[in-house]
Amino acid sequence: MDYQRCTELLATVHKNPHRLTRTVRQKNVPLLLEALGRPERSLRGMLVVGTNGKGSTCAFAVAAVTAAGARVGSMPSPHLQEPRERIRIDGVPVTRAEYTEAFAEVWHAIKRHGLPVLAQGIFAATAAVHFRRAGVDLAVAEASIGGSRAAAAELGLDVKVVTGIGLDHTRLLGGSLDEIARAKVAATQDGDHVVLGRLAPEATAGAEQVLRERAGLTVWRMDRDIHYTARASDCGTGTLVDVTTPRAVHRGLPCPLSGAHQHHNLATAIAAVDAMAERGHIREPDGARLRARLAATRWPGRLELIDPARLDHWTGRVLLEGATNPQGVATVAPEILRHARTGGHATPPVLVFASMNDKDVSGMLAPLPSHWPLVLTRTGSHQAAEPAALYNQLSPTRRGPCLTADDTSSALRRAAEHAGTGGLVVVLGSLRLVGESRTVLGLPPA
Repeated sequence: MDYQRCTELLATVHKNPHRLTRTVRQKNVPLLLEALGRPERSLRGMLVVGTNGKGSTCAFAVAAVTAAGARVGSMPSPHLQEPRERIRIDGVPVTRAEYTEAFAEVWHAIKRHGLPVLAQGIFAATAAVHFRRAGVDLAVAEASIGGSRAAAAELGLDVKVVTGIGLDHTRLLGGSLDEIARAKVAATQDGDHVVLGRLAPEATAGAEQVLRERAGLTVWRMDRDIHYTARASDCGTGTLVDVTTPRAVHRGLPCPLSGAHQHHNLATAIAAVDAMAERGHIREPDGARLRARLAATRWPGRLELIDPARLDHWTGRVLLEGATNPQGVATVAPEILRHARTGGHATPPVLVFASMNDKDVSGMLAPLPSHWPLVLTRTGSHQAAEPAALYNQLSPTRRGPCLTADDTSSALRRAAEHAGTGGLVVVLGSLRLVGESRTVLGLPPA
């Protein structure tokens, strides 16, 4: 089996779900891990759940753990360009050969034991197998949709982190913040150490109800047990965040990712790392090394500015943002508007937008100016909405021109043409769209 064959098999799993119910396929994940010899048995670390902010929180946590001198495996979800991005050692994606070896072991177990699972189960099992092969027993894992139903929850990591709760994937998780919070916090188990980010009152009620059903928990809550303040650095090179947890006070932590919401994500990650130190999973991070590692943190596809971005004969700026729900877009909108103001270009930015077929399109576009030109497209995902369907969901108050394109490549080229030389193109609505855009722009997986 080669890497291309791995990607083909994964695509088959995505496009042709097995006749068994989703619940049965989820229950097959523990059976698959058993068939693989329980590769997750030695793992310890943290599982991050929530609607938004999981990837950035994990990236900060990985940086902090490496500052403690530990070797850490991480499992971001989803990948942007290649499946191997979902398995990382000290923040670096595995090679195609390494991914193929671990995937082949998982695939053969699936076939040998007749255990159909969802793609998320395959990703989690493949990561666990590679971590065993690499001798890594500390993990930072990101849950996909949900909490207890997420395949990564089967890894048994005892520090649980909830970044925040918003309305997304309502068909699967419920139509209220209370229901979604319950679904995500259900990932907690008796005896866990739980770190709760800042939640809306309705989500807090749902989360607390689930936590009351667990025994032996340690719970640290943002704004009660965890506090942070952000300030500009004295030399004007960025933002510094002071974080206080029940275990330690961390001063002057650099936050290199754009947006005020990243200060919260950084504080949440530091609290989770302190929780792992509290449990004896890692040593206390060295202060100077911690600041250096955090300063080098990058997380592609989240307010990622490509300047200059070259596309055929066009040279301009492309801002890639992976927000996939109204709350996410509203959170990053101030930063998008800041980039629009600082470009010095006479014409407005052009939006390239695609989404899955279950998204609130008008709600996602509402935080951005309605006169900005819009190019609607679809990604290669079998769940992607067609441009015509996206168009039908636009708000009647939208004033800007609206174009359509068959795929990401043609959408970027149409947007560049309308933005003009030196203009700004903003890509958002789908992480798959962001990943395809990075590939079109010639950026390697990161």
